[in-house]
Amino acid sequence: MRIHQNLDVTNRAAAALQIEALVHAHRPAEVTVELPASEPSPATLSAVARARRMCQSIGVPFGLTGPGAPLADRDAGQAPQRLEFGARRDH
Repeated sequence: MRIHQNLDVTNRAAAALQIEALVHAHRPAEVTVELPASEPSPATLSAVARARRMCQSIGVPFGLTGPGAPLADRDAGQAPQRLEFGARRDH
């Protein structure tokens, strides 16, 4: 998932709920969130923290990346560089 712009206090809860709904609907093997190009706002980090806790609670690995390669490049086999991990299943 990519967060295209920084969140503020008026939309952070909605963004976190949208991430949660997507995870529950699709049950992915892993969730990776890409932060916006600028430094993330406190509200953006709050929504990401909420999503990470939710993923941990249901056992889905969570990754966080910074701005990276276009999605087309990733489809060609380039994975995003990870900045943080949580809820890993291999330990």
